[in-house]
Amino acid sequence: MRWPWSTIALTAAVVAVQADLWLAPSNMRQVFTLERQLAEQLAVNAAAEERNQRTIAELADLKEGLEMVEEKARRELGMVRADEILVQYTRRPAVAGQAGAAPSAGAAPGASAVPAAASAGTGPRTP
Repeated sequence: MRWPWSTIALTAAVVAVQADLWLAPSNMRQVFTLERQLAEQLAVNAAAEERNQRTIAELADLKEGLEMVEEKARRELGMVRADEILVQYTRRPAVAGQAGAAPSAGAAPGASAVPAAASAGTGPRTP
């Protein structure tokens, strides 16, 4: 039986294409190697992204934590920053004989009951 020339030509073309696919510089082995390297790099990137997210969260906690510490120091310890001026309102001292007298109408609400003379030696503290 004789093969027609078109079948032989078609077979040769298919073999040439397959040989190029498997044996050329950009062959399937290289494609598989590159796919494996890509998968490894994606895993490394995912780990780095997770580490970055943890670092960002830790930084936010530290930043907010410092704000909470500063707020607590201001409120409970009366600390102020170096570039700030502390203004403290105090009630007027009671007149002799009126020890139980109510505070004067001009006193600020929530003002300290410590007279100015008693707190004169305690200046503002800085953190």
